[in-house]
Amino acid sequence: MSEENILTSSSYLFTSESVSEGHPDKVCDRISDAIVDAFMSEDPNSRCGVETLATTNQIVLAGEVRGPASVTRDRMVELARNCVHEIGYEQDGFHWERANIKNFIHEQSTDIAQGVDASGNKDEGAGDQGMMFGFACRETDELMPAPIYYSHKILQAMAKARHAGNEPKLGPDSKSQVTLQYENGKPVRATCVVVSTQHSEDIDQDEVREIVRPYVVDTLPDGWMCDEKHFYVNPTGRFVIGGPDSDCGLTGRKIIVDTYGGAALHGGGAFSGKDPSKVDRSGAYAARYLAKNVVGAGLADRCGIQVAYAIGVAQPLAVYVDTYGTGNVDQAKLETALAEVMDLSPRGIREQLELDNAIYERTAAYGHFGRPPEPDGGFSWERLDLVDSLKAALA
Repeated sequence: MSEENILTSSSYLFTSESVSEGHPDKVCDRISDAIVDAFMSEDPNSRCGVETLATTNQIVLAGEVRGPASVTRDRMVELARNCVHEIGYEQDGFHWERANIKNFIHEQSTDIAQGVDASGNKDEGAGDQGMMFGFACRETDELMPAPIYYSHKILQAMAKARHAGNEPKLGPDSKSQVTLQYENGKPVRATCVVVSTQHSEDIDQDEVREIVRPYVVDTLPDGWMCDEKHFYVNPTGRFVIGGPDSDCGLTGRKIIVDTYGGAALHGGGAFSGKDPSKVDRSGAYAARYLAKNVVGAGLADRCGIQVAYAIGVAQPLAVYVDTYGTGNVDQAKLETALAEVMDLSPRGIREQLELDNAIYERTAAYGHFGRPPEPDGGFSWERLDLVDSLKAALA
C-alpha cells in the first residue's frame, strides 16, 4: 500500500450522496410537501401526514389530514400534477398531463387529534413520539458537513442550468456522490466524484461527461477536483429512461440525503408530508437551529443535539448535547443555556421558527439544511440569531 493511502483516525475518506428533484423519491417528497403547503397557507393549524407513491405514469396519494375544506381532493390531484410539470417530466412513461393520479387521503384520526391539540390548561402536544437530531460543524461556511454540501450543490447547479434552458440534453433525474479526504479531521480534496444523470437519446456517455464536468469543477473549492480515473459519470453507460418510470418513488425514503449525508446521527422519522406539529420535522429543525447557533457562537467546532418526545406531551423528554471534544464550555451548562434561549415544545418551535407558513415544498430537494434563510420563514432554522442569547446565558 502506498504511503498516500494509509489513513489514520484523523486522516480518512468520507462519502455522501445527493439526489435531484427529479429522483423518484424526491418527486414524491415534493408532492407531499406541496399538499402540506396548500393546507398551511389556508389554515396554520392544519394537520397533515401525506404520503406519495409514484411509478410508471401512476401517482398514489395517501395519508391523513385535518384542515379547510377548500383543499379538495381534486385540488390535491392538481397540485401533484403541477409538481411533476415544474420538475420537467414529459416523457412517455411519466408525463405530468397523462399520469393517472389516485387520491386516498382521509381525515386525521380523532384519537391522534385529542392528544396533540391544545385544550383547557393543556398545551399543544407532540404529534408523535421519537428522537430527532441536529448537527453543525465548521467544514463549510454554512456549517454543514462538506461531502453532503458539495453533493447537493453539484445537482443544484445542473438543475438550475436545465430549467434555464442551458442544458436541454439533460433530464430531471440525477444523483451525485462525493468522497472527500480528511487530514487532521479537515476535508482537503475530493478523491472520487460520481454523477449519474438522465439524458437525451442522442448523446453518449462521453458527451454527458463533458456536460457534467464544469458543474463539478466549479462547485468544488479550487484544487479539490479528483483525478480523471476517479471521476465517474453515468457509470452504467446509459440513462435515458429515468424518474418514476425507471424506479418506484416513495415519500420519506431519502432521509440521509435530507440531513447530513451520514456524517451525523439521524432519528427515525422523515420530514416531507408532515405539518410542524409532527416533531419528526419541527424537532429536527429546532435541533439543527440550536446546533448551528452553538457552532456559530464559537462555543464548539462540532455540535450534535438530540431531543426526544412522547406523543401528546408538550415538552421534550430529554435534550442531549455532544460537542465531540471540541467545546469550550461545560456540556451540562450548555444544555441548560439551550433550554433558556428556546422553548422546545411544538408550539414554541413553531412560533420561534415561523413554521406555520407555507414553506415546505421548497425543502423537498437538495437538503433541508445548509440553505439560506428566507424572508417568509423558509429555512428559518438556518438563522444565527441565537448567538448573542447563548453567550449571555453562559456568561
